[in-house]
Amino acid sequence: MAKLRYFHYDFAAMGSPCSIQLYASSAELGKQAAKLVMDDVYRLEARFSRYREDSFLSEINRIAAQGGHITVDDETAGLLDYADTCYQQSDGLFDITSGILRRAWDFKSGHIPSQETIHALIDKIGWHKLSWQRPILAFPLPGMEIDFGGVVKEYAVDRAASLCWCAGIRHGIVNLGGDIKIIGPHFDGSPWRVAVRHPRQSDGILRTLLLHAGAMASSGDYERCITLNGVRYGHVLNPKTGWPVSYMAAVSVIGEFCVVAGSASTIGMLKEEQGGEWLNELGLPHLWVNVHGDVGGTLESD
Repeated sequence: MAKLRYFHYDFAAMGSPCSIQLYASSAELGKQAAKLVMDDVYRLEARFSRYREDSFLSEINRIAAQGGHITVDDETAGLLDYADTCYQQSDGLFDITSGILRRAWDFKSGHIPSQETIHALIDKIGWHKLSWQRPILAFPLPGMEIDFGGVVKEYAVDRAASLCWCAGIRHGIVNLGGDIKIIGPHFDGSPWRVAVRHPRQSDGILRTLLLHAGAMASSGDYERCITLNGVRYGHVLNPKTGWPVSYMAAVSVIGEFCVVAGSASTIGMLKEEQGGEWLNELGLPHLWVNVHGDVGGTLESD
């Protein structure tokens, strides 16, 4: 077998630092694979970003505001189907209609919203309040909106690894803002070392994992948070109460697909004190740390 060379590419997308590490027989092949990944990630960002007025998601939400309906394409339908599954399996805690709560929670402001402000938004939350009959998404209740923030980045990671594989890359790793997928082990067969950050220590490492395959995603109050009177309010919000979770500080999950690991880590956060038990029942390798500093799960260090 021809000797493969190692290449590393950094880029920024979806509000996060991103990287692709891979082995290829030439710089040209490595660059082609990296470009395929970057172009697709940028495509998904442009299509599903809530920050862009010209995104398809913004078009959906303009219709949602009026209480109308829209026919969506197969890719969007797939994301909606997955969001529906997550909603059902989390007892309504994983809810892509809850992004509207960011109108109340501005984590740059340093202020806690009033209960009245939150309560006014709660009425507009609930996946069960809209109608999803593929390919038609309808909003009987005007003023709702959807947000793919908990799904799209992880979906992009899975696509990125698949695109590299289809381009002939057999050894590499994709990292989009801490959500990762292994294309294949290092060229010599050794695993990739993946660090799980500690949510309370800026440079602290909770575990270092050795991964030959699979994907990992984490959820937690790493950056976006408000601390007032010694209480830390993170950005993972319970759609039923409108308030941040208060028990789990961070959850990491390993799975075959990053999108599954990502939703599982978020649900683990939202389950509060029942998060550990829920993750155990799910059966995927996982690691959690709560606000008291207790650590649990089934992942071991290297």
